[in-house]
Amino acid sequence: MSNRSIGLDDRVLGFLREVSLRETPLLRELRERTLAMPEANMQIAPEQGQFMALLARLIGARHYLEIGTFTGYSALAVAQALPESGRAICVDRSEEWTSIAETFWIRAGINDRMDLRIGEAAEILQRLLSEGRSGDFDLAFIDADKAGTIEYYERCLELVRRGGLIMVDNTLWDGRVADPDADDEDTEAMRAFDRHVATDERVDLSLVPIGDGLTLLRKRG
Repeated sequence: MSNRSIGLDDRVLGFLREVSLRETPLLRELRERTLAMPEANMQIAPEQGQFMALLARLIGARHYLEIGTFTGYSALAVAQALPESGRAICVDRSEEWTSIAETFWIRAGINDRMDLRIGEAAEILQRLLSEGRSGDFDLAFIDADKAGTIEYYERCLELVRRGGLIMVDNTLWDGRVADPDADDEDTEAMRAFDRHVATDERVDLSLVPIGDGLTLLRKRG
């Protein structure tokens, strides 16, 4: 819901990006192209993409699963952090948006690492489980339709290995989750997810106020 980190004014955000953002020219080009689209608010903040790539490197991720790819910024950032033998499965409903992603993956020389699957996320995740992929993934990122977030999380818990990491986007939802007067469907869905994982003993948990709120969940052994 935001392509900048929540709660930061322009002055602080500008300084943060000046001293810490190491965005490649290709990532910047993709971000600027997406910002010109009507759906630009669906793109993650560049500082979030960099943080996710750092997490991928920290845990030595080789197999990455993404639910909700849009124009491919997050996938490009994370896939470039994987080793050459790494692989990413990206799930999205839109061929139009992901065609932009594929163009940039090709230009980055990583298209052979990317497995794009178009369709309903719940069905694709269940298919992965049926294919015997339980516990295969090191890292997962959920940034799709908000009503399905809990279901996608539960499937990812099966697909991610012990000690693996699940990242869930928009968990502060522009602050609306903390507004008692906000009761639209998406806000209620994100509020329900936040409460769902708050006491989930299957994971270690931290909600980081980067982007629009990024919840990190480490699957316990």
